[in-house]
Amino acid sequence: MIEDLIRDRRRKCDAYEKSAPAFPARVKRTKTIGDFLADFDPKSGKKTSVVGRLYAWRDQGKLIFSDLRDGYGKIQIVLNERETKGFVLAKENVDIGDFLEAEGTPFLTKRGEKSILAKSVRIVAKSLRPIPSSWYGVEDPDIRLRKRYLDFLINEETKEIFRKKEIFWSSVRSFLKSEGFLEVEMPVLEPVPGGAEAEPFVTHHNALDQDFYLRISLELPLKKMLVGGFESVFEIGRIFRNEGISREHLQDYTQMECYRSYWDYREMMKFVESMYKNVIKKTFGSSVRAWEGKKVDWGKKWKTVDYYEVFKKEAGIDLSRASDAELLKKAKSVGASVRAGMGRGRVIDLIYKKTVRPKLIDPCFLINPPVEVEPLAKRLEGDPSRVERFQVLAYGTELGKGFSELNDPRDQRSRFEEQMKLRAAGDEEAQRLDEDFLEALEYGMPPAAGFGMSERLFAVLLEKPVRETVIFPLMRRER
Repeated sequence: MIEDLIRDRRRKCDAYEKSAPAFPARVKRTKTIGDFLADFDPKSGKKTSVVGRLYAWRDQGKLIFSDLRDGYGKIQIVLNERETKGFVLAKENVDIGDFLEAEGTPFLTKRGEKSILAKSVRIVAKSLRPIPSSWYGVEDPDIRLRKRYLDFLINEETKEIFRKKEIFWSSVRSFLKSEGFLEVEMPVLEPVPGGAEAEPFVTHHNALDQDFYLRISLELPLKKMLVGGFESVFEIGRIFRNEGISREHLQDYTQMECYRSYWDYREMMKFVESMYKNVIKKTFGSSVRAWEGKKVDWGKKWKTVDYYEVFKKEAGIDLSRASDAELLKKAKSVGASVRAGMGRGRVIDLIYKKTVRPKLIDPCFLINPPVEVEPLAKRLEGDPSRVERFQVLAYGTELGKGFSELNDPRDQRSRFEEQMKLRAAGDEEAQRLDEDFLEALEYGMPPAAGFGMSERLFAVLLEKPVRETVIFPLMRRER
């Protein structure tokens, strides 16, 4: 069936090209459709030329009523056999989905519809495949994501997602710059992947004849900027993690990380709360967002939740006293996937994700976890078994993380060495020892706080899986 339609369109294309090109290099466009409608004056008689894709074609013999859309609006084009140059050629060869150029005058139909009475019409790009109908849309969800451009053609709601996403990231960028942060770009290829616990992608650099990793975080290079004397820096860029797909995870996605010298995590928390409220209001026009039928107000003051206290409440374990055996037993009892080689921090994190995280619905800060959970954060003053870290939690998921940055190279080396022991024991996501970063720390990094957030926040605010908010998500190869 589809093959027959394609053959028919190719036949029409060949027939049309006997008289005119079906893919001309230049078009005549004096106004967008949106501007034409805004300035519509049926008495002006002024010629206007518009260009757009054809979405409807109602052939009534000597009259044809068609709907043309560009990126700014939709207009009805009326073709008249006696008055429209190219009428017969269009009548015989035009299909829904073709791009047309129509030149004519403003015309108000008997039903009061703003239209253009075409003096000439021509094809400027022939559609050789039939586009999905606006009535049925793209029903197969796999095709809808794989060929997102088809979804865009007939679904304005999908387009709106990405208009809002642009506002989201531009609001983040504007807020950071207004607070004195310098935007920088760090390398995507790294000799040692660091800054997060994740499995990296590996690639080969032919000119250097050396394997590199696609970055899993923006963190370590940005901290080197602090060593070099830049006090406030940020990057919004792609990172890559070779891990599973879920509603909240992708293999490549956009992340923002920012670092400021002479702040601690408490000062960064105040900054982050202000930034989130600002960005959400600018993106969606309101601080109130829906989640599973409940209204959540991001504009209210966020509460602060102690990691140890909430862990004891929800998991029934006192982390200051719990043995490794007790934690392992609890992890298995809550259905966590425990593997050989996992250290204490990983097991604690698995329990937390099963018992604590789902309970935190309203926006809050979860603070001061065990040191084993976060290898890059400074130890908590007064309790070196914990670290000065906070996470933004809402809707039962993590939507950002920051901490007082560890700038003691001796402590950092010790923690990297512990991570390397975990890797040797089979934990593939444990962090690697980065000698170049440690050397930079030895030159001296000022006290600082850092924070990172990803596009997961945008997806969660829309109540959509993160893949739905990525234009062309990676998909399994078509068979």
